[in-house]
Amino acid sequence: MHLTDDDFEYREESDLLGTRRIPKDAYWGVQTLRARENFGVSLVNLTNYSTLIETLAMVKKACTLANRDLGHLSEKYADAITTACDEVVGGALDDEFAVDMMQGGAGTSTNMCMNEVLASRANELIGEPRNSQSPISANDHVNMSQSTNDVYPTAIKIATIYGLRDLSERLANLIQALDEKADSYMDILKLGRTEMQDAVPITLGQEFSAWSAALNRDLKRIGWAMDILKTHNLGATAIGTSLNADVEYIRLAEKHLREITGLPTLSTAENLIDDTQNADEFVHASGLLKVIASNLSKICGDLILLSSGPVGGFHEITLPPVQPGSSIMPGKVNPVIPEMVTQVAYQVIGHDAVITLAAQAGQLELNAFEPVIAYNFFQALKVLKNAIPIFTEKCIKGIEPNPAGLDVVHRSVGLVTALNPILGYKTASRIAKMALETGKPVREIVLAEGLMDEQQLDEVLSPEKMTRAGIPGHAHRRKSKES
Repeated sequence: MHLTDDDFEYREESDLLGTRRIPKDAYWGVQTLRARENFGVSLVNLTNYSTLIETLAMVKKACTLANRDLGHLSEKYADAITTACDEVVGGALDDEFAVDMMQGGAGTSTNMCMNEVLASRANELIGEPRNSQSPISANDHVNMSQSTNDVYPTAIKIATIYGLRDLSERLANLIQALDEKADSYMDILKLGRTEMQDAVPITLGQEFSAWSAALNRDLKRIGWAMDILKTHNLGATAIGTSLNADVEYIRLAEKHLREITGLPTLSTAENLIDDTQNADEFVHASGLLKVIASNLSKICGDLILLSSGPVGGFHEITLPPVQPGSSIMPGKVNPVIPEMVTQVAYQVIGHDAVITLAAQAGQLELNAFEPVIAYNFFQALKVLKNAIPIFTEKCIKGIEPNPAGLDVVHRSVGLVTALNPILGYKTASRIAKMALETGKPVREIVLAEGLMDEQQLDEVLSPEKMTRAGIPGHAHRRKSKES
């Protein structure tokens, strides 16, 4: 049977452009309807980012409480709106936020969807029919003393802080896994390489410790990003002049926002006009995500090289096998987890490019492109947060050394570097060339020419001692481990 519009129940709601029919059971209203019709581009809805929905509801609750405290909003209406906010924060109405993340209007569609959902639910709570316009109005009551231009970026910043906090925990777990490998393998010798050519010896543990150190810097960078994002423009309203929002409202809204979010360091920007029109804080934070992505990609590239083989490559380490590697070559196992993380890194770097372009494209008193900033930032956070635990559990924790591949260090011509202070660079170069041409060990050539005795050579050409020369950190790590 073919159903027509008349077979469904609707209600009518009006806006500047006219009257439209809304499904009677929808909490959203006419402006959300227009957004749904206009912005079906990414097909990634706000519902995919529940944290942003929750933080925007938190902002709305803080504003409602401030307006109640000042007597601008009745207790009855305020109680209904804040109860609706709590329900949204709890995830009860997530399906109502089906507006595309890629939208024009600087986030107005997202803000109005929230206003309409909260107003409809608040009206329902006071015994009125479900609607977004009367007696509790999406614009006059839920959006009182606000503009999209202050509540939307504030909600994005809070959601980003929550996301970065989660990312910190996951990155810390990865660092711990790398540190455990560094301690376990600190005495396993391997060949160091520079520009993909043989260099002086290093230990496998030292290699892991360098990766850990890079990610530890990233952990600090996440802290810097959260610190930058704690500054918000709530109370700026349309362009930062705080039209329709008095000073006391701004103070009270911030007080309530800190309590509701559990983020006591949130602070109102000193210059609200600046914070309303400029998005450089997102560029800064995104740039730090790009650094994390770059470090992860570098580590994964190293792991792919060091595990290459098992016959034709370095094969110094073995990665945990997680799936067959080929549809045609039996027995092949590929480094799929590092490959996946590398692709995540590329994606994050791409998101950063979009964020940078969108931030610099803002015109005069407002950046209309914050929706694409939010979309790309949350996407970058999501893939990083999802990839890092997989990398930790399915790759790093299961890495094992391969003694056969590591033993090449004892045959390396790179050992001749230790002879420079004794024989001089020119003589050492001649010995290295002879070793490469004849295949004879460096030690044998030096002895044959009578340049050093066996005891001296044993002392100077010890790969173990080469890895510890002048590096206090190594001795410190060994001492810590033994204690």
